[in-house]
Amino acid sequence: MDTPTPRSALNSVPAYVPGRPPAPREGLTVYKVSSNENPNPPLPSVLEVIREQAAGINRYPDMGVTELTDALASHLGVPRGQLATGTGSVGVLGQIIQAMCEAGDEVVHPWRSFEAYPIVVALSGATAVPVPLTAEHRHDLDAMAAAITDRTKVVLVCTPNNPTGPALTHAELEDFVARVPRHVLVVVDEAYLEFVEGEERVDGLALRREHPNVALLRTFSKAYGLAGLRVGYAVAAEELAEALRKAATPFGVNLLAQAAAVASLAAKDELDVRVKELVGERARVVSALADAGWELPETQANFVWFPLGERIPDFVAACEEAGLSVRPYGTDGVRVTIGETEANDRLIEVASAFGR
Repeated sequence: MDTPTPRSALNSVPAYVPGRPPAPREGLTVYKVSSNENPNPPLPSVLEVIREQAAGINRYPDMGVTELTDALASHLGVPRGQLATGTGSVGVLGQIIQAMCEAGDEVVHPWRSFEAYPIVVALSGATAVPVPLTAEHRHDLDAMAAAITDRTKVVLVCTPNNPTGPALTHAELEDFVARVPRHVLVVVDEAYLEFVEGEERVDGLALRREHPNVALLRTFSKAYGLAGLRVGYAVAAEELAEALRKAATPFGVNLLAQAAAVASLAAKDELDVRVKELVGERARVVSALADAGWELPETQANFVWFPLGERIPDFVAACEEAGLSVRPYGTDGVRVTIGETEANDRLIEVASAFGR
């Protein structure tokens, strides 16, 4: 071998497929509803903070992310030692897998679920163990529990599940965690938690307090509308949180990201209004699709899932014709973000004409 050779583990790493931006259409406003982005810009107060902080970007950010860590500790009511930040929840997930796994270890996760799971696991040299969803597009918790072996180091749970939408109840997740060996880490990915409704929704913080082997994964990308700044965090036992901070990219949470996240926490009441508006728009879309004859998985996130199988290319083409860029997943289905009102109206029109 006369050239540098990357690790063989990279041969098994699947490529991450991002949501495509819409192709320009003359005389037609196009919409990107392929990436689960919040259609609203940051609040004016958050934008003002970003503008103020922009003058200081010639300096490195605070490597300890002190201000955001303090704000999160106050906001969540947890000790700051239980917090670790990173570049979006996927960045923190990478820190978790780096801290927990090495070659020969296994990570159990639902599938189809967040596309980054098998990628992050493969990069560590560990082995991903995907467990198929149920016919209702929900986690098969019995099968996930059965998939745990003496090589399992981490179990990933995504609620609401991306890209299918259903959420676990607190009782379901609590029962599952009780069946997981205490030395196995259960990571509860709550990227869409702000959109969940109902009294049975998961109380992640309570679950983490009761079970030291539970870690929560959260982000400012979705409900808070800061996807472009890449900031997320984990809540975990102090020993693990310390390990995650060691595994973080130095200065990864940049100056603007930290300032915007802190300002967003301070503007929680205003952001809650926006989330309620999105949830209301989700209900309108789901109701209209049901009236059109669609039987879709119950969604508790900011998107809907069309399990179309072989009809996916035709549906994607119909959406593109209407100026909508959506996200297909192989032969499993198509995910469409709840976006601007006009984009949602077009989705309803396309889906109604397409037929179930």
